[in-house]
Amino acid sequence: MNYFNLHIHTAERDFYNGPCSSLIIPVEDGQYGIKAHHRNMIAAIVPGEMEMTVPLAEGDTSSDPEKVYAVLSAGIVKIEDNDVLILADTALTYDELDESEAKMNAQFEKEKRLQKRSTKEYLEAEVEMRRAIYKLKKRKDKSFES
Repeated sequence: MNYFNLHIHTAERDFYNGPCSSLIIPVEDGQYGIKAHHRNMIAAIVPGEMEMTVPLAEGDTSSDPEKVYAVLSAGIVKIEDNDVLILADTALTYDELDESEAKMNAQFEKEKRLQKRSTKEYLEAEVEMRRAIYKLKKRKDKSFES
């Protein structure tokens, strides 16, 4: 099987560095397929699903390949001399996406609780302030009566 070198880098990490026999990436016109010895080019990547066929054992091109699916953010792809470079803001496998979504949900719930607590504290402070103003008014009214 023919392979090319694939490098996928994101803002947070190196997503993948190794051999790949087939790559399908999301571009503005739909999906774009890349195989070994593809012509040199540069293209924009749009957010969407990516499919790559890589060796089952990392770096072992003699083993059977497996398809790996991931979600890509916007980015760019450069193909040059059987070497493919993808630069994107994020790239996540579906397992990572589920984990990321769970973390986001947990963070959202935490923020919601903090917001409730903050609202409660605000209302309690407002009640205390109104009590203090009421007491001041009462004192002021009494001082005028004398």
